[in-house]
Amino acid sequence: MKSLLPYIQIILSVLIVAAILLQRTGAQVGGAFGGSDNFSSAFHTRRGFEKGLFMFSIIIAILFAVSALLNLI
Repeated sequence: MKSLLPYIQIILSVLIVAAILLQRTGAQVGGAFGGSDNFSSAFHTRRGFEKGLFMFSIIIAILFAVSALLNLI
């Protein structure tokens, strides 16, 4: 099992990077400083594929953290 952990971590890291890059970015630099005229852009409800991708990235991040902790033991 100890010899498989680095490979598992590489696969999980590639999956989490892909999941994060596929997510929609609604944050703009101007909106952070009040420069955006659209006030509803800060409040966004995830639905469908976007919600699934968001949950997938959280699960993969948790699995990556667990595998990193197992690697320390």
